[in-house]
Amino acid sequence: MYSTSWCGDCRRAKQFLKERGVAFKEINIDEDPEAEELIFAVNDGLRKVPTIKVGERFFACSPFDPYQLSSELNIPLNK
Repeated sequence: MYSTSWCGDCRRAKQFLKERGVAFKEINIDEDPEAEELIFAVNDGLRKVPTIKVGERFFACSPFDPYQLSSELNIPLNK
Protein backbone atom coordinates (compact mmCIF):
# COMPACT_ATOMS: atom_id res chain seq x y z
CA MET A 1 0.00 0.00 0.00
CA TYR A 2 1.35 3.38 -1.01
CA SER A 3 0.34 6.00 1.52
CA THR A 4 1.31 9.10 3.48
CA SER A 5 1.40 9.63 7.23
CA TRP A 6 -1.20 12.44 7.12
CA CYS A 7 -3.81 10.69 4.95
CA GLY A 8 -7.08 9.83 6.69
CA ASP A 9 -8.14 7.52 3.87
CA CYS A 10 -4.84 5.64 4.29
CA ARG A 11 -5.46 5.20 8.02
CA ARG A 12 -8.96 3.85 7.35
CA ALA A 13 -7.71 1.46 4.66
CA LYS A 14 -4.93 0.15 6.94
CA GLN A 15 -7.41 -0.37 9.78
CA PHE A 16 -9.81 -2.16 7.42
CA LEU A 17 -7.06 -4.54 6.29
CA LYS A 18 -5.72 -5.16 9.80
CA GLU A 19 -9.19 -5.98 11.11
CA ARG A 20 -9.50 -8.66 8.43
CA GLY A 21 -6.03 -10.11 8.97
CA VAL A 22 -4.73 -8.99 5.56
CA ALA A 23 -0.95 -8.60 5.51
CA PHE A 24 0.41 -5.62 3.61
CA LYS A 25 3.57 -3.60 3.17
CA GLU A 26 3.28 0.16 3.53
CA ILE A 27 5.37 2.57 1.47
CA ASN A 28 5.21 6.24 2.47
CA ILE A 29 5.45 8.29 -0.71
CA ASP A 30 6.46 11.40 1.24
CA GLU A 31 9.66 9.57 2.21
CA ASP A 32 10.31 7.76 -1.10
CA PRO A 33 10.51 10.00 -4.22
CA GLU A 34 10.59 6.98 -6.57
CA ALA A 35 7.40 5.63 -5.02
CA GLU A 36 5.77 9.04 -5.39
CA GLU A 37 6.67 9.10 -9.10
CA LEU A 38 5.18 5.61 -9.48
CA ILE A 39 1.92 6.81 -7.90
CA PHE A 40 1.76 9.73 -10.35
CA ALA A 41 2.36 7.29 -13.22
CA VAL A 42 -0.29 4.72 -12.26
CA ASN A 43 -2.91 7.36 -11.36
CA ASP A 44 -2.82 9.44 -14.56
CA GLY A 45 -0.67 12.19 -13.03
CA LEU A 46 -2.60 12.36 -9.75
CA ARG A 47 -1.10 11.87 -6.30
CA LYS A 48 -3.80 9.52 -5.00
CA VAL A 49 -3.34 7.62 -1.76
CA PRO A 50 -3.95 5.03 -0.68
CA THR A 51 -2.92 3.27 -3.86
CA ILE A 52 -2.70 -0.47 -3.50
CA LYS A 53 -0.73 -2.91 -5.63
CA VAL A 54 -2.12 -6.40 -6.07
CA GLY A 55 0.16 -8.55 -8.19
CA GLU A 56 1.12 -6.26 -11.04
CA ARG A 57 -2.09 -4.20 -10.87
CA PHE A 58 -2.60 -0.90 -9.02
CA PHE A 59 -5.81 0.71 -7.82
CA ALA A 60 -6.47 3.85 -5.81
CA CYS A 61 -8.91 3.70 -2.91
CA SER A 62 -9.28 7.45 -2.53
CA PRO A 63 -11.65 8.42 -1.14
CA PHE A 64 -11.70 5.36 1.10
CA ASP A 65 -14.42 2.97 0.02
CA PRO A 66 -14.75 -0.27 2.01
CA TYR A 67 -16.93 -1.80 -0.71
CA GLN A 68 -14.28 -1.17 -3.36
CA LEU A 69 -11.47 -2.46 -1.13
CA SER A 70 -13.44 -5.59 -0.27
CA SER A 71 -14.23 -6.24 -3.92
CA GLU A 72 -10.75 -5.50 -5.32
CA LEU A 73 -9.03 -7.72 -2.74
CA ASN A 74 -11.75 -10.37 -2.56
CA ILE A 75 -11.98 -10.09 1.23
CA PRO A 76 -15.02 -9.88 3.52
CA LEU A 77 -16.68 -6.51 3.83
CA ASN A 78 -17.60 -7.18 7.44
CA LYS A 79 -15.21 -8.38 10.15
